[in-house]
Amino acid sequence: MKQLLLSSFLLSGLGMIAQDSCDDALSVTAGVYTVEEVNGEAPPYFCTTGADADNAEWYTYTAAEDALVTISSSLPENTGIDTRLQVYTGACASLACAGGDDDSGAGFLSNFTLVVYEGESITFAWDNRWTSSGFNFEVSEGDPGDIPLAFTPVGSPLGGGANGIVDMNGDFLDDLVRISNGVNIAYQENGELNPVSIGNPPAQYQPSWSFTAGDLDGNGYNDMMYGAGSGVSFMFANENGTDYSELTTNEYVFSQRGNMVDINNDGNLDAFMCHDVQPNVYYLSDGDGGLTFYQVLLAENELPVPHPDTLALGNTPNGGNYGSIWIDYDHDGDNDLFIAKCRGGSSPAKINQLHRNNGDGTFTNVGPELGLDHSIQTWSSAWGDYDNDGDIDLFIGASTFSDGPHMLLANDGAGNFIDVTAGSGIDNITSTGIENITHDFDNDGYLDILGLGGTFMKGNGDMTFTQTTVNITNGPVGDLNDDGFLDVSNGQIMYNNGNGNNYLKINMLGTSSNLNGIGATAHIYTQDLGVLTRQVRAGDGFRYMSSLNLHFGLGDLTEIDSLVITWPSGIQDVHTGVALNTTFNAVEGVSTVDVLEVSEVQFQIYPNPASDEIRIDGDINPNTTYSIFSVNGQLVSQGIYNNAPIGIESLETGAYVIQFILDGKQSKQTFIKQ
Repeated sequence: MKQLLLSSFLLSGLGMIAQDSCDDALSVTAGVYTVEEVNGEAPPYFCTTGADADNAEWYTYTAAEDALVTISSSLPENTGIDTRLQVYTGACASLACAGGDDDSGAGFLSNFTLVVYEGESITFAWDNRWTSSGFNFEVSEGDPGDIPLAFTPVGSPLGGGANGIVDMNGDFLDDLVRISNGVNIAYQENGELNPVSIGNPPAQYQPSWSFTAGDLDGNGYNDMMYGAGSGVSFMFANENGTDYSELTTNEYVFSQRGNMVDINNDGNLDAFMCHDVQPNVYYLSDGDGGLTFYQVLLAENELPVPHPDTLALGNTPNGGNYGSIWIDYDHDGDNDLFIAKCRGGSSPAKINQLHRNNGDGTFTNVGPELGLDHSIQTWSSAWGDYDNDGDIDLFIGASTFSDGPHMLLANDGAGNFIDVTAGSGIDNITSTGIENITHDFDNDGYLDILGLGGTFMKGNGDMTFTQTTVNITNGPVGDLNDDGFLDVSNGQIMYNNGNGNNYLKINMLGTSSNLNGIGATAHIYTQDLGVLTRQVRAGDGFRYMSSLNLHFGLGDLTEIDSLVITWPSGIQDVHTGVALNTTFNAVEGVSTVDVLEVSEVQFQIYPNPASDEIRIDGDINPNTTYSIFSVNGQLVSQGIYNNAPIGIESLETGAYVIQFILDGKQSKQTFIKQ
């Protein structure tokens, strides 16, 4: 007899004989069990990393009600024993990995936790990778709302770390990309990853510093930009995304972070690369695969003019440019550039920069004006709406404390940044690192930060964070099994175990804007979580490329009021009735409602006509997004209302409409700019 149920209330289990195959798996409930020997059939495949095993013992569990189920061999009597666990869903003929564990318990013992819903079953197997001898294990049940954030490691089908997690075949499903001896892609299909070696010879410059992807020529398949220590290479996808051709220019570029974004707002996706020892460089696209290289150094007081060869996008003579990220910090509808700088001593190359897009083809470094000209040595920053008030805030992660610690800055809605580091939990973090990114990993509706050498900061939704132990380190992020939870690749694939929280994913398809919708901003308006904000970016953190699909965790919400997407072209689409726990296809210029219901909340504008600014008289809550449209429906300005006058001095003379979206309903008024 191989199994002995030790729970006193199930003494009848003493007569059960453990079965040695999936088809004859022993049915278990909460309790402690004994494996006397591991000599049954091995699984058809394994969910954990490492070599396969020859034998296993099989069990099945069915939930009587929703439960947080933990399977663990980490018991005192097992001290000194090494176990390994595989967990599956589905029938025996079609098992699918739910996860597993090798050594996360005490010593070399195993723990795995997942939610099993009422009436659903899982099958699990203890294999003999490390031991065929006996041991005890426990099955326990808890509240499914208490599930911890955890990830299951699975060996990469590409045999190592990945440069990116991004759709490469135009189906909007995130794929795994590794650049090693050519292009290697594991395409996602039905929740599985199918590896393919494209077979290209290595490019002249490999992505030793950064990797970026986006559709530069608008053919429906993402191209790639490699940043190396002495140059930049582009790999363009062919007409069906099955092969790539190289474009490499001869300019010397000591690459750091690279991005793709529509720099000159002509509807074509361009490329930007940080330069470590010279002014930054960028490549303007003609939309058909042609790229023009630009690099400029302006004199100290020389102003740029609206022409691409004089854009001063970080023109410090000796560089120091490390972590660039393109964001719309002031919600005016165009993309701004923040550069995290890293250079010791007294060099100006150590001072961070924020280049505001003026909307006329020029950029202005407003870092000093906004108090963002810090000299923290940093390789990257993480921009996100950490308090769900509709604007994006800033985390700057130090790579060394020699010039200052980490900083957290809150956007006040008027484009000003307030240092809220003290008491935020960020001030307690003593580790440093070069990668800093933000995503909602547990789908609770609040952005988390992964950075500083793998430190995980769980967002609390109020500009505070709780440092949490999570078994992931930095790498590209995306949904590799299409389950609505974000996964990470850091040498192996770390699949998110998930929980009972809801989500919404958005596939972006630009028409007037670039095809990827890079640079677009999406707001989700909710009753309980506030206003959730995401922006489409190609290139965040320092080295990797993460998904271009937008991802929102929604906690226990059962509905959202509205989804509002502002595209780089200025087109704004409003969607209502969007279902949760789905993937929504957003096509630029297509709204799911033609006319929004009128809100009961109304307001008046004064003065009207006005020349420089307008004021709002009415019950409009602070931190509400406003949009200003021309009379032909073109979005010309956008921002966050904060009980302060709204500047209109940049508008041309004429009639305009200002609109607020309040709980999915519109309230708008017309005004005249003199």
